[in-house]
Amino acid sequence: MKSDHQIQKDVAEELDWDPAIDAASIGVEVHEGIVTLNGHLSSYAEKLAAERATERVSGVRAVVVKLDVHPPGAFLDEAIAEAAREALQWHVHVPSDVIKVRVERGWVTLSGNVEWGYQKNLAERTVSQLRA
Repeated sequence: MKSDHQIQKDVAEELDWDPAIDAASIGVEVHEGIVTLNGHLSSYAEKLAAERATERVSGVRAVVVKLDVHPPGAFLDEAIAEAAREALQWHVHVPSDVIKVRVERGWVTLSGNVEWGYQKNLAERTVSQLRA
Protein backbone atom coordinates (compact mmCIF):
# COMPACT_ATOMS: atom_id res chain seq x y z
CA MET A 1 0.00 0.00 0.00
CA LYS A 2 1.30 3.46 -0.92
CA SER A 3 2.03 6.05 1.73
CA ASP A 4 0.08 9.31 1.76
CA HIS A 5 3.27 11.13 0.82
CA GLN A 6 3.77 8.91 -2.25
CA ILE A 7 0.12 9.33 -3.29
CA GLN A 8 0.45 13.11 -2.96
CA LYS A 9 3.57 13.06 -5.13
CA ASP A 10 1.92 10.81 -7.74
CA VAL A 11 -1.23 12.97 -7.89
CA ALA A 12 0.85 16.14 -8.27
CA GLU A 13 2.81 14.52 -11.12
CA GLU A 14 -0.39 13.34 -12.81
CA LEU A 15 -1.86 16.85 -12.60
CA ASP A 16 1.38 18.32 -14.01
CA TRP A 17 1.36 15.81 -16.85
CA ASP A 18 -2.19 16.61 -18.03
CA PRO A 19 -2.11 19.56 -20.50
CA ALA A 20 -5.76 20.43 -19.73
CA ILE A 21 -4.86 21.37 -16.14
CA ASP A 22 -3.04 24.34 -14.62
CA ALA A 23 -1.49 22.28 -11.82
CA ALA A 24 0.13 25.35 -10.25
CA SER A 25 -3.36 26.43 -9.14
CA ILE A 26 -4.13 23.18 -7.32
CA GLY A 27 -3.11 22.12 -3.83
CA VAL A 28 -3.08 18.40 -3.00
CA GLU A 29 -3.56 16.98 0.49
CA VAL A 30 -3.76 13.27 1.33
CA HIS A 31 -4.95 11.54 4.48
CA GLU A 32 -5.32 7.75 4.57
CA GLY A 33 -5.58 7.61 0.78
CA ILE A 34 -8.27 10.28 0.61
CA VAL A 35 -7.09 13.09 -1.67
CA THR A 36 -8.35 16.65 -1.23
CA LEU A 37 -7.88 19.07 -4.12
CA ASN A 38 -7.89 22.79 -3.24
CA GLY A 39 -7.54 25.86 -5.41
CA HIS A 40 -9.00 28.02 -8.15
CA LEU A 41 -9.35 27.03 -11.79
CA SER A 42 -10.50 28.90 -14.88
CA SER A 43 -13.08 26.41 -16.21
CA TYR A 44 -15.34 23.52 -15.24
CA ALA A 45 -13.60 21.39 -17.88
CA GLU A 46 -10.32 21.94 -16.04
CA LYS A 47 -12.00 21.00 -12.75
CA LEU A 48 -13.33 17.74 -14.23
CA ALA A 49 -9.93 16.99 -15.78
CA ALA A 50 -8.29 17.43 -12.36
CA GLU A 51 -10.80 15.07 -10.76
CA ARG A 52 -10.26 12.43 -13.47
CA ALA A 53 -6.47 12.76 -13.29
CA THR A 54 -6.58 12.26 -9.52
CA GLU A 55 -8.81 9.20 -9.83
CA ARG A 56 -6.30 7.63 -12.28
CA VAL A 57 -3.60 7.47 -9.60
CA SER A 58 -3.28 4.10 -7.89
CA GLY A 59 -3.74 4.18 -4.13
CA VAL A 60 -6.35 6.95 -4.22
CA ARG A 61 -9.33 5.74 -2.21
CA ALA A 62 -11.51 8.83 -2.57
CA VAL A 63 -11.34 12.38 -3.91
CA VAL A 64 -12.66 15.46 -2.11
CA VAL A 65 -12.93 18.36 -4.55
CA LYS A 66 -12.66 21.86 -3.12
CA LEU A 67 -11.82 23.56 -6.40
CA ASP A 68 -13.49 26.87 -7.19
CA VAL A 69 -14.03 27.90 -10.79
CA HIS A 70 -13.40 31.55 -11.65
CA PRO A 71 -13.69 31.97 -15.43
CA PRO A 72 -11.50 34.71 -16.91
CA GLY A 73 -13.30 38.03 -16.77
CA ALA A 74 -15.82 36.82 -14.19
CA PHE A 75 -16.66 39.20 -11.40
CA LEU A 76 -15.52 38.24 -7.94
CA ASP A 77 -17.86 38.97 -5.04
CA GLU A 78 -15.87 42.07 -4.06
CA ALA A 79 -16.12 43.51 -7.57
CA ILE A 80 -19.85 42.78 -7.73
CA ALA A 81 -20.40 44.47 -4.36
CA GLU A 82 -18.44 47.55 -5.46
CA ALA A 83 -20.33 47.77 -8.76
CA ALA A 84 -23.68 47.46 -6.96
CA ARG A 85 -22.68 50.10 -4.40
CA GLU A 86 -21.61 52.54 -7.14
CA ALA A 87 -24.77 51.93 -9.18
CA LEU A 88 -26.94 52.67 -6.13
CA GLN A 89 -24.97 55.82 -5.29
CA TRP A 90 -25.43 57.21 -8.79
CA HIS A 91 -29.21 56.69 -8.77
CA VAL A 92 -30.77 59.94 -7.52
CA HIS A 93 -34.04 58.35 -6.38
CA VAL A 94 -32.40 55.63 -4.30
CA PRO A 95 -31.17 56.53 -0.80
CA SER A 96 -27.99 54.46 -1.03
CA ASP A 97 -26.85 55.41 2.47
CA VAL A 98 -29.53 53.17 4.04
CA ILE A 99 -29.11 50.19 1.70
CA LYS A 100 -26.57 47.51 2.52
CA VAL A 101 -25.16 45.26 -0.20
CA ARG A 102 -24.06 41.70 0.55
CA VAL A 103 -22.65 39.37 -2.11
CA GLU A 104 -22.02 35.68 -1.63
CA ARG A 105 -20.91 33.45 -4.51
CA GLY A 106 -22.25 35.93 -7.02
CA TRP A 107 -25.66 36.32 -5.36
CA VAL A 108 -26.51 39.87 -4.33
CA THR A 109 -28.69 40.61 -1.31
CA LEU A 110 -29.90 44.12 -0.53
CA SER A 111 -31.07 45.03 2.96
CA GLY A 112 -32.15 48.18 4.73
CA ASN A 113 -35.21 50.41 4.95
CA VAL A 114 -36.39 52.95 2.39
CA GLU A 115 -39.36 55.26 2.74
CA TRP A 116 -41.19 54.32 -0.44
CA GLY A 117 -41.90 51.14 -2.37
CA TYR A 118 -40.71 52.68 -5.63
CA GLN A 119 -37.27 53.23 -4.02
CA LYS A 120 -37.09 49.55 -3.15
CA ASN A 121 -38.09 48.59 -6.70
CA LEU A 122 -35.55 51.01 -8.22
CA ALA A 123 -32.76 49.65 -6.01
CA GLU A 124 -33.59 46.07 -7.01
CA ARG A 125 -33.84 46.97 -10.70
CA THR A 126 -30.62 48.99 -10.62
CA VAL A 127 -28.59 46.14 -9.14
CA SER A 128 -30.26 43.42 -11.22
CA GLN A 129 -29.21 45.20 -14.42
CA LEU A 130 -25.48 45.02 -13.62
CA ARG A 131 -23.56 43.02 -16.21
CA ALA A 132 -20.38 41.04 -15.81
